[in-house]
Amino acid sequence: MAFAAGFADRGRRKGQLGIAVEVFQEFGLLGKVPLVALAKQFEELYLPGDPNPIILPRRSQGLYLVQRIRDEAHRFAITSHRAQRGKIGMVSQLETVPGVGPKKRKALLKAFDNSIDAIRAASLDELTAVPGINQELALAIKELL
Repeated sequence: MAFAAGFADRGRRKGQLGIAVEVFQEFGLLGKVPLVALAKQFEELYLPGDPNPIILPRRSQGLYLVQRIRDEAHRFAITSHRAQRGKIGMVSQLETVPGVGPKKRKALLKAFDNSIDAIRAASLDELTAVPGINQELALAIKELL
């Protein structure tokens, strides 16, 4: 089951569910994979094309399951977003070093386990051991990071 969740109120239901419907149509999944939206405020379920909500009993196992699915989807999205944001931060710091382009940046991150802190803490010898990094560039990296 696909799930569109996180609605602040009924008014936003239409927009987020509508987007999910568009994506399902684009990939030929509409009608093949069940799609439901959960309105956050009253925990109502909405199906595409039906303005009337499905209201599950407050203490039902079905409602608890849907809430857990929503919470897990949010956790996954937040974790993924934070990881992407972290990578962007590493990349942007390395891009400030003249002479470090995409290939050298990738080599540095690979050599130092994707850690900007490890690159920052590395000795000149460790930096020059990375393919494409000479003594002059290693000094620039140390100075700018």
